[in-house]
Amino acid sequence: MDPKLLDILVCPLCKGPLVYRKAEQELICKADRLAYPIRDGIPVMLEEEARKLPPEEDVV
Repeated sequence: MDPKLLDILVCPLCKGPLVYRKAEQELICKADRLAYPIRDGIPVMLEEEARKLPPEEDVV
């Protein structure tokens, strides 16, 4: 994932910052508790494609 791209990407819902999880290939929004997938190096920034994070999953 290009660091420059990570600097400009924000959550499409709240416009908040995202956390990159390299191992899971996801971008995490802490505020909305959503995980946006990265497929073939391209972030899929659609709410309907995002995974809802369960309460027990750590959002770091």
